[in-house]
Amino acid sequence: MEYGTYFLRRLLLLIPTFIGITLVSFALCQFVPGGPVEQALLQMRGVDAADRLSPSGALSEEQRLALEKHFGFDQPLLKRYWQWLVTNKIGLAVASYKYPHKSVWQLIKERFPVSLIFGVSGFLLTYLVCVPLGIAKALRQGTAFDWISSVVVFVGYAIPAFAFGMLLKMLFCGTSEQLWNIFPVSGFVSDHFELLAPLAKIKDIAWHMALPVLCYMIGHFAVLTLLMKNSLLEQIGQDYMRLVLARGASLRRAIWAHALRNALVPIATGFGGVLTVMFAGAVLIERVFEIPGMGRLSLEAIVGRDYMVFMG
Repeated sequence: MEYGTYFLRRLLLLIPTFIGITLVSFALCQFVPGGPVEQALLQMRGVDAADRLSPSGALSEEQRLALEKHFGFDQPLLKRYWQWLVTNKIGLAVASYKYPHKSVWQLIKERFPVSLIFGVSGFLLTYLVCVPLGIAKALRQGTAFDWISSVVVFVGYAIPAFAFGMLLKMLFCGTSEQLWNIFPVSGFVSDHFELLAPLAKIKDIAWHMALPVLCYMIGHFAVLTLLMKNSLLEQIGQDYMRLVLARGASLRRAIWAHALRNALVPIATGFGGVLTVMFAGAVLIERVFEIPGMGRLSLEAIVGRDYMVFMG
């Protein structure tokens, strides 16, 4: 009963926490310079200046007020927040400032599958490579394999993912005539993607995602590999391992049957970071390879002051 009360209390605390965080974020977004009204004014100054500009060279106050009314900035802050929270369903039903013909929910539905494929494939490949490599390093600690693999891991870790992506584009995307043209420069699918057969579509996506996923792996490679290695070495030194060996089990059997299972527990802590990538996308990687995912959408919303997308 006490656990149920505690859980209910913590669950109810989510409501004021959510309202407080979103209200502060919403207020900050409204008052930061460079919002949709200012950007619309700049566009109007550069387009059809003879019709839009007053004789003094600046837009009239009536035009500014009309823009504020169009974007809803003529209303009180709390009223706009209530409309965002309730009327517009946490901003998902409202139109984007940058894409006025699409709602925030439509943009998310278009971009989320891309980030989901990117996150899941990167997650699977990272763990499929790092876990066996960490085990091999632990079993061969102090050998040449351990030292050489450590150098490779740390060199890869020292290179930022976006810089590594730019290097891969230069080497393998035909940006230089002297180098290889193996992978596409940008995008998630080819222009003729809809005309391809199902198997060909999978190959096309894999072809486009090869380099971005490799960049994603570089950012997590060293941490997961060394975490797996150190966790397994720690388990090998535990008392229960000495007891298993004293009962006549071989070291290999003791490691695979007992130590490895316990060593994998800390690896599960990385799942949260993977979920973040799946939902938010790898911002810089998507920017380098021009992948239309959630990360790129978030970056465009921040740079372009598209507050509705940013809050959604």
